[in-house]
Amino acid sequence: MRIGTFVLAAQFPGQGPGEALHRAVRSTEAAEESGLDSVWLAEHHFVPYGVCPSATTLAALLLGRTRRIRVGTAVSVLPNHHPVALAEQAALLHLTSGGRFSLGVGRGGPWVDLEVFGGGLDAYENGFPEALDLVLAWLREPRVAGRGERFGFREVAVVPRADELLVGRANAGPGAGALGPGPSGPETVVACTSPKSVRLAAARALPMLLGMHCGDEEKAEMVALWRTAAREAGHPPEVVEGAAHVSAGVAQIADGAGDATELLVKTMPGWLRQGLDAHVTVDGRHRVMRDPVAYTELLCGLHPVGTPQLAADRLAATAERTGITRFALLVEGSGDLAATEENVRRLGADVLPLLT
Repeated sequence: MRIGTFVLAAQFPGQGPGEALHRAVRSTEAAEESGLDSVWLAEHHFVPYGVCPSATTLAALLLGRTRRIRVGTAVSVLPNHHPVALAEQAALLHLTSGGRFSLGVGRGGPWVDLEVFGGGLDAYENGFPEALDLVLAWLREPRVAGRGERFGFREVAVVPRADELLVGRANAGPGAGALGPGPSGPETVVACTSPKSVRLAAARALPMLLGMHCGDEEKAEMVALWRTAAREAGHPPEVVEGAAHVSAGVAQIADGAGDATELLVKTMPGWLRQGLDAHVTVDGRHRVMRDPVAYTELLCGLHPVGTPQLAADRLAATAERTGITRFALLVEGSGDLAATEENVRRLGADVLPLLT
């Protein structure tokens, strides 16, 4: 069981972005001190739902401040980036951190980001497979050319090569090479929210990141579909069965059975309301946003929110039902720095020992 945190740098009502980002940094340092496995960083633009616009930039800072913990993006939104530029950053972070960086990618949503960054709606609706394949080629090949509908360029050398870490593997950090068979560059994970994205990830033998709004049954169905599609794509059994998918969720630890839920129901709806309402679609389409209170209650019912024993039981149950043993847990639901640090500490001190 590998327990990590999911960091949005959420800006709660009455807070500034600097406060949210400081909490993101401190919670990562606390996660390493508490023995957690990983930290996953979200990317958002123009909304207080999350005030980190560059997950790779924040990852660079956090990799420099830590020595053991794995740092990943959850996710870098591919339509907002040139895939070669993103892959170059991933290779750089992989090499300089001793293999502690994971690149999570997704196609995002139909937001105004697509207008601002110039990707356009087509990049969101149709361009993700081409961009993903270009990222993978850059992380695996010595030379790459762009021959797709969106990205066309002459063959160029890949510098630096992501697999050059193999030369110094003996001196790499504790996270290096710990993810089993696969390419020697940074781990690449795909956010999956539909059967189409599941099949895309499976065809390329890439592990999935599954959202915190999904319950165990839905996640189990997506894992089963991934395995079927991966076998159909010809991937060997050890790759199919060994894929290290990641389950996103929420964690809040308290002594009383209902104390954790009560806290989050008081704090999270205000953040969710202002954060979700701020999203603007690029084409004016109507988007129905979740009810903040109902969504908070849903998350509390699905995930490790409660006493240490309840949290451990829920994580173990998810692992048993889905086969997923890697978790990225939102720990900043209180909106308070001290409470977030204490929540992280309790995950490490009170919950982890119950899972061994």
